[in-house]
Amino acid sequence: MKISARVVCFLLLLCLQRTVLADVDWPVNGGPYNIRYSTLTQVDRANVGKLTVAWTYDSHDAFKDSEMQSNPIVVEGMLYATTPTMQVIALDAATGREIWKFDPSGGSTLRRRFRQRGVTVYEDRVFVTYRNFLLALDRKTGIPIESFGNGGKVDLRDGLGRPPESMTVSATSPGVIFEDMLILGSTVPETLPGSPGHIRAFDAHTGKLRWIFHTIPWPGEFGYDTWPKDAYKISGGANAWSGLTVDPKLGMVFAGTGSASFDFYGSNRIGDNLFANCVLALDARTGKRIWHFQGVRHDTWDLDFPAAPSLVTVTRRGKPVDAVAQITKMGTVYVLDRRTGRPLFPVGRQRAPASHLDGEKLASDQPYPVKPPPFARQAFTEDMVTNRTPEAHAAVLAQLRGLDSKGMYTPEGLRGTVLMPGTDGGAEWGGAAFDPQTRLLYVNSNEQPWIIRMVTHDTTSLYKNNCASCHGDDLKGAPPTFPSLVDIGKRRTREELKTLINEGGGRMPAFDYLEQNVDEIVDFLITGKDTGQVNPESVAKDPNWQKYRNEGYILFRDPDGYPPLTPPWGTLNAIDLDKGEIRWRIPLGEYPELVAQGITNTGSDNYGGPVVTSSGLLFIAATNFDKKFRAFDKLTGQLLWETVLPAAGNATPSIYELNGREYIVIVCGGGKNGAASGSSIVAFALPN
Repeated sequence: MKISARVVCFLLLLCLQRTVLADVDWPVNGGPYNIRYSTLTQVDRANVGKLTVAWTYDSHDAFKDSEMQSNPIVVEGMLYATTPTMQVIALDAATGREIWKFDPSGGSTLRRRFRQRGVTVYEDRVFVTYRNFLLALDRKTGIPIESFGNGGKVDLRDGLGRPPESMTVSATSPGVIFEDMLILGSTVPETLPGSPGHIRAFDAHTGKLRWIFHTIPWPGEFGYDTWPKDAYKISGGANAWSGLTVDPKLGMVFAGTGSASFDFYGSNRIGDNLFANCVLALDARTGKRIWHFQGVRHDTWDLDFPAAPSLVTVTRRGKPVDAVAQITKMGTVYVLDRRTGRPLFPVGRQRAPASHLDGEKLASDQPYPVKPPPFARQAFTEDMVTNRTPEAHAAVLAQLRGLDSKGMYTPEGLRGTVLMPGTDGGAEWGGAAFDPQTRLLYVNSNEQPWIIRMVTHDTTSLYKNNCASCHGDDLKGAPPTFPSLVDIGKRRTREELKTLINEGGGRMPAFDYLEQNVDEIVDFLITGKDTGQVNPESVAKDPNWQKYRNEGYILFRDPDGYPPLTPPWGTLNAIDLDKGEIRWRIPLGEYPELVAQGITNTGSDNYGGPVVTSSGLLFIAATNFDKKFRAFDKLTGQLLWETVLPAAGNATPSIYELNGREYIVIVCGGGKNGAASGSSIVAFALPN
């Protein structure tokens, strides 16, 4: 049978129309392979300047210092995210209309700060974590699925080999799906007593544990001899808090792990501490270790691998090589062969000085990637001191000369040590974007020094021994990560304070093991009278008791609250992973009040990652104080478009297409380092 040319043309046009109108989802956190890459091309260099707000949603539950960091998941026309108070929402992805909302707190009126980076969607369900629970919700209704776990939830404290009631375990990053399993890392205390950061796989239908990988090895397991013999019973950390990445073709799951607890002093964990500070490659079906690469040995600087690994393909000797790109808080990138873990660029060793603290034994040397070069400064020296004003310069210089600041791996001490890059990076949890077309890796970075000062533990204050490491001896904290407790008795009732201490929240562990001593800490917070004392007999029996603690987390600032060093204070970097070179680097962010004074292009604190597109664009929000959302030319770093958001977009954007229209969506939660908080989600698109 002959088909006329007219019919052929009609059929071709019909196929083309169906291709154009096909929906394109954003199905997993960070996109497939965690490279934050979109193949959509409707928005490009020529028309990006015409982007306009397509819809806005506000959950109206922001409060002082609250945060909202979700990377929205879009599946079959529905968008899923979490709000500042950890409510799970489902929206119509074309209009922003709320379809359902679920409150895992059961309607609690006690506002506590949560940090949550999204949800996992699988078949008919949405997985989310709330405090120590993993929940499964019906994707269409938001109602808990009773057949999952125990009445719709799994207690994440179970199955770790220790009494559940003695541990604090949660998860700020969503899990990943492999076949019919949900694989999950965890968030655990960075102080002591700690909880282990073991990686687990749960049956996605029933919630039953399918496998577990011990990041603090048990007797007989590889790495056990890098810890004291009883560490597996008491040590904590070594957790994949920043999420995981799956290669479904190879059947492998990859993790970047954090430091062991306590972060800044490790006399009770002498050794290299595998598998802390590691890139881990596991068999996704069994949880068995395939390979590992440790980036910091016996970490006492809080140098977690801050983001899940990106699975990239680079060119070597003219051939494609599947690899893993791991960004670091130190402002470096490791590029490792995906199957073997072999570094694709040379890795050197630098000598590291010894600690002067009693009982501490640091590693004598540490690895570093020879290529690519660092994308953040590696030390804070006198020639970098701010010149913003003569007064600021003099004040910062005087303070710097009273501290130890000798670059990476300067040991902590009683005098005070400058961490540069600091505990927030360099690179941070927003992760990197990778462009398969050009093999460029895009990383935003902070250049914000922090101060860690060690003090001697004593038995004269329950508050100082349990709370001051985060909130400071003076109660001022380092907001919002570690909130100020000054006058908290005027903001919280006694019962609210007891609940917060007993249950924890955010990065704060639960202190319910203190029992009646909680009342004495609450008395101190309300009255200022510190009558609570640590029982010397309990100290003698406590394997977690150590001679030193940190005075608090101190973000180094000049007298006016700005970074103490010369700009840039935050950057956006394009790194060629074929050649191991930085292609371009620009400041990212500004302070509006400094712009008004003519001080521009300084860069600023930034949290949340970029997204790159095949049409030549790089989208990123992240900047703390100017609240802007920007689009750059991915090849040159030229700014092509920007807009101001309702609050800082401290999150990673998602890109999707519905009914032939491309959307770029960003969560606007703010709340970092004194920036205003928000609770909105904004989607942008070209005009209809």
